[in-house]
Amino acid sequence: MMQQVSVITLGTTDLARSRRFYGDGFGWTPVFENEEIIFYQMNGLVLGTFLKAALEQDMNRAGLEQRGAFALAHNVAARAMVAPLMERLVAAGGALLRPADAPSHGGFRGYVADPDEHAWEIAWNPGFTIDDEGRVRFGL
Repeated sequence: MMQQVSVITLGTTDLARSRRFYGDGFGWTPVFENEEIIFYQMNGLVLGTFLKAALEQDMNRAGLEQRGAFALAHNVAARAMVAPLMERLVAAGGALLRPADAPSHGGFRGYVADPDEHAWEIAWNPGFTIDDEGRVRFGL
């Protein structure tokens, strides 16, 4: 079986607030949106932000939690790109979780939460390559 993730869907309590974070913060443009969901075409997968109540109904699962023990990551091509992107995300409604710094294992990273508290690591990792289409490859 092919190793892939095709869609990641994040629950949100306010779709317009979420759109501002992803649109103004990351600069992403939706490929589809309606009153319940927004989809963003990524480099090989789709990211969706779905109203929490509608996601619960779609999954037939009530009481979804907003916070989780996970982080999404957005890697950038240069160390100097980390802090400015984090600042833009905070200005677009995100919350700073951890200022950018250099961890002991290398690279440079920090964490920002979107308005629904989904954690995003913004990182530069010298062991990853990013091609012209934004695809990240692991390789040391």
